[in-house]
Amino acid sequence: MLYIGSDHAGFQLKESVKKYLHETGIEFTDLGTHSENSCDYTVIAKELSDKVLEKDNNLGILICGTGVGMSIAANKTKGIRAACCSEPYSAKLTRQHNNANVLCFGGRVIGLGLAFELVDAFIKTPFSGEARHMDRINKISQIENYEG
Repeated sequence: MLYIGSDHAGFQLKESVKKYLHETGIEFTDLGTHSENSCDYTVIAKELSDKVLEKDNNLGILICGTGVGMSIAANKTKGIRAACCSEPYSAKLTRQHNNANVLCFGGRVIGLGLAFELVDAFIKTPFSGEARHMDRINKISQIENYEG
């Protein structure tokens, strides 16, 4: 399942991305926000992160003004690997090499066409599963579990 969420700064772009996903036949669930009224992006990031972790193949897209705040907030949830991307090459490689499960970008930073390219690159690219990448992901998990 694909989940999508935004704060007020990303609302308009999220609505356009939703329309694009619908037109391309990709199922998704919108977790809000549902207007341009000011809201707390951390709440949306946490809700989406929890939903993504419910099943192994779930993915998420978070949109705020720059994508940075959403990515920081989402990455605080153990098991989330959120990447803030502003071009398709990084969106593709973060899936392929890092098995990222959340894509973040900014409604005040990128336009429609680029947003659609990011979404396509992210959701259509599988994790390579190569041992060297798996080893690095396991090391990221060790950092998450460190209680030093």
